[in-house]
Amino acid sequence: MPSLTLEDIAAQAGVSRSTVSRVVNNHPNVNEDVRKRVLGVIHNTGYHPHAAARALASQRSRTIGLILPHSVSLFFTDPYFPHLTKGIAQACNQHDYTLALFLVDSKEDEEKIFPRMARKGLLDGVVVKTGHHGDQGIIGRMIDANIPLVVNGRPFRADNVSFVDIDNVSGAYNAVTHLILLGRKRIGTISGPANSTAAIDRIEGYRKAMIERGLTVNENLIAEGDFTEIGGYYALQKLLPSQPDAIFAASDIMARGGMRAVREAGLRIPEDVAFVGFDDLPLASQADIQLTTVHQPVVQFGIQTVELLIDLIENGINPPRHIIMATELIIRDSCGASHR
Repeated sequence: MPSLTLEDIAAQAGVSRSTVSRVVNNHPNVNEDVRKRVLGVIHNTGYHPHAAARALASQRSRTIGLILPHSVSLFFTDPYFPHLTKGIAQACNQHDYTLALFLVDSKEDEEKIFPRMARKGLLDGVVVKTGHHGDQGIIGRMIDANIPLVVNGRPFRADNVSFVDIDNVSGAYNAVTHLILLGRKRIGTISGPANSTAAIDRIEGYRKAMIERGLTVNENLIAEGDFTEIGGYYALQKLLPSQPDAIFAASDIMARGGMRAVREAGLRIPEDVAFVGFDDLPLASQADIQLTTVHQPVVQFGIQTVELLIDLIENGINPPRHIIMATELIIRDSCGASHR
């Protein structure tokens, strides 16, 4: 008879794998009724935790590293990152872990910081915020060093590493489909940079919606941005000669820049140009024209990443696990739905 796994115990107890792990490791932050139920299943099945994993658990530093590569300037200017970091820090606090932040903006930074991160006993595991092609190097080094690792965002190479990501394709698809159903025909998009997996997936969703709904994908209605407001502003200026009647922007902050460019051109939102963004950051609902946008659970995104990492720390890093989180379209004024 094959040996039982944490997944087996979780299924029988009706809880998550990470909850079983916390019970097995006698973690204090578990509801007592849940703890009793899990322990009852363990007793009835005769499950025995892996001895080696338990031994390693007793030697942990209870410190998790958060690596933000190629993102230092955005970390201080893009409101997305404070919300993500809030979720990561919240989960660390909940599970009694200390969070160590590493900002890696260059190859030189990586060479200086990596030996410290890889030093035995310093970190129990690492979260890398990625999606940028240039981040593959540091991810590979972490894998080679056998450090428990979860990538926040889909890495370019995903087969050998655990990651948590947002369903960017579906989110973009739903946003563009909504604009099409509102009667918009010349739908442009402000994409993120081509070396970002989030941008690649969102442009895929845009193209998929256009094709499936019988509209031609006009390359003149696609402009690359850089997930900044000024990037969205200049991208929209490139699109204006092609006379878009709607814009799907791959981030709220780029949508805000695009909306400013539209207004400066003397056009009305949403009558002349409708807008849909992506993220649902607070700025989306605070503007004078509230932004229709794809809500991604940014704080929960960070929490889920830490939950998975703790699971890997306590129960082993293989096989890699991939979690994709759902999005939701939030309809506000900027798309014109309320004007129809």
